[in-house]
Amino acid sequence: MWKKVSAIVIPTLIAAGIIGYMLYRVWDDLMLTLEHAILPFLVAAVAICVAAWILRGFRYRFILHGLGVEKGVWFSTACILVSQTANLIVPARLGDLVRLLILKHEDDATYSEGFSSLVVERVFDVMMVAVLGVVALLLVLTVLDVPDWFIIAIALPLGAGCIFFAVILSSGRMNSENRILIAIQQMLDEVRRASLHSRALAALSISSIFIWVVDVLVCYAVVLMFQESMPFSVVILAIVIGNLVKAVPLTPGGVGTYEVAVALTFGLAGMAAATATLIAVIDHLIKNLVTLVGGVGSIYYFGDWSVELLKKAFKREIEMEDTFGG
Repeated sequence: MWKKVSAIVIPTLIAAGIIGYMLYRVWDDLMLTLEHAILPFLVAAVAICVAAWILRGFRYRFILHGLGVEKGVWFSTACILVSQTANLIVPARLGDLVRLLILKHEDDATYSEGFSSLVVERVFDVMMVAVLGVVALLLVLTVLDVPDWFIIAIALPLGAGCIFFAVILSSGRMNSENRILIAIQQMLDEVRRASLHSRALAALSISSIFIWVVDVLVCYAVVLMFQESMPFSVVILAIVIGNLVKAVPLTPGGVGTYEVAVALTFGLAGMAAATATLIAVIDHLIKNLVTLVGGVGSIYYFGDWSVELLKKAFKREIEMEDTFGG
C-alpha cells in the first residue's frame, strides 16, 4: 500500500515543495509585481495555449495517418489531452498509456501502433525543441553567460535523436525469430513508415518547430503581462531549457523543475528574481490548466468508457511502479 501511495504522493510533494520554496523567497516582491500586471495579455496567453493544442492535434492526426489509423483533428487532439491530463497526476509520463487504450478502443489499433505514434511524437518534440535551442543559443551567446549544462542539455537530445534515426534506418535489415525482437522490429517498422520519408520528415519537423514557437509565445505573452523587456531569443531559450529539464520525469507534469529552469534562464538575462519566478509559475500554470480543462472536456467527448480507461491505466501505472520499485 505504501508503494502505491508513494508513487503519486512523493513526486507531487517534491513538486509542491520546489514551487513553495521559489515563491517564499520572493513573496513580498511578488505582490508588488502582480499589482502592475496587464491582464489582457493573460487572456492572449490562454488563447495561444489553446491554439497550440489544436496544432498538436493536427500533427498527431498526420502521425496516425502514417500508421494507417484514420482519425479527425478533434479526436487526435482529445486523445493527446486525455493522456497529458493523466501525466499531470502520475509520474514518469505513464499517463501516455491512456492513449494506447483509447486508440485500441476507438479504432481497434494495435498497442504497437499506439506506442509507435507516441515514439514518433516524442522524438520530433524533443529533437525540434533542441534545434530551436541551438538557434536561441546562437542568438544569445554574445549577450548572455550561458552555463555549460545548457549546451549539454541541448546537445544530448540531438545526439540521441540522430542515433535513434540511425537505428531505425538500419533496423530493416534485422532478422530474428525471437518474439521480443520481432515485436521491436514491428514497432521500428511502424515508426519508419510514419516518419522516415521525405514528406513526413518535412511535415513533422516544420509542424513541431511551429508548435514550439507557439508554446514560446504563451510565455512571451506572460512576459508582456508584467511589462518586462526581454529579447524573444531569451524567451525561446528559457522554454527550451524548461522543457528539456521537464522531459526528465522527476515530478508529475514536470511541475517545479520546469519553473526552476525557466526562472533561472530569465535570471541570467538580468530579470529580477521575483518577476522571473512569477512568469515561470504563471506560464506553466496556464499550460497545465488548459491541459486539465481540455482533458476533462475530452473525457466528455469520448464518453463514459474513457473514465474506465483512465482507472484501468492508473491501476496499471501503480502496478508498474510496484514492479520496478522492487
